[in-house]
Amino acid sequence: MKFFLQCLQLLPLLIIFSLESLLKLFIPKKRKSVTGEIVLITGAGHGIGRLTAYEFAKLKSKLVLWDINKHGIEDTAAECRRLGAKAHAFVVDCSNREDIYSSAKKVKAEIGDVSILVNNAGVVYTSDLFATQDPQIEKTFEVNILAHFWTTKAFLPVMMKNNHGHIVTVASAAGHTGVPFLLAYCSSKFAAVGFHRALTEELAALERTGIKTTCLCPNFINTGFIKNASTSLGPILEPEEVVDKLIDGILTEQKMIFIPSSICLLIVLERILPERFLAFLKRKIDIRFDAVIGYKTKGQ
Repeated sequence: MKFFLQCLQLLPLLIIFSLESLLKLFIPKKRKSVTGEIVLITGAGHGIGRLTAYEFAKLKSKLVLWDINKHGIEDTAAECRRLGAKAHAFVVDCSNREDIYSSAKKVKAEIGDVSILVNNAGVVYTSDLFATQDPQIEKTFEVNILAHFWTTKAFLPVMMKNNHGHIVTVASAAGHTGVPFLLAYCSSKFAAVGFHRALTEELAALERTGIKTTCLCPNFINTGFIKNASTSLGPILEPEEVVDKLIDGILTEQKMIFIPSSICLLIVLERILPERFLAFLKRKIDIRFDAVIGYKTKGQ
């Protein structure tokens, strides 16, 4: 009862802050400058990472590009240089903690202190639990979430010292809701969303408000990793539109970016609607993609 009464006392603040948030929807957000900032992007050899690097290059940032694919990362760096930015390519295996730490030391020694970290590298296996091999499960977590810990531990200390920086977590809508045949992927992305939220709270508790955090949670993207994906939520996202919203979110210091924005509503509904209705709703959403099914009952 005491807690309930305390919550009632906060009602005026809820009304005031809700109105403030509503007004902000109609006021253009100020975009910060990233000129001269050292931006490190993992998984920059292709897809979202590559396009994100191009956008930062246009904004005159200094690029540090990591990827396991030597050819891909060198192509990205070459295009960034053509766009007028300084770009440094490193072949890094983001599933390997020691490779991350040793590469981070090289970056700090040869280039300088990273002030914007984009944890983008990711892997996905479209299969049910039984068809997903143990090493695939391990690699999913090593790349999709454990790498976030190692890169952040490597580059956050200087940001803490300067009370300046930005940590970007590329997660997924699958980090908020379960999807059949993406069990390992969903689990790792739930962890990535949790990492972002907990890190945000920890920085606030340590009074390092100059360090910003952003988490990207898109629906299916047309990058070729998931074959023949479809959903009634709308067309599969093109990488360019996702990167446009990501860059805008970073520059305006948004904490959570949902693409499309309707995903945010669905996540709220999932927590309040009856279970049977949710099952009906998910059938209507009709998520489909090619997947390997390893579970077979006897006689089938």
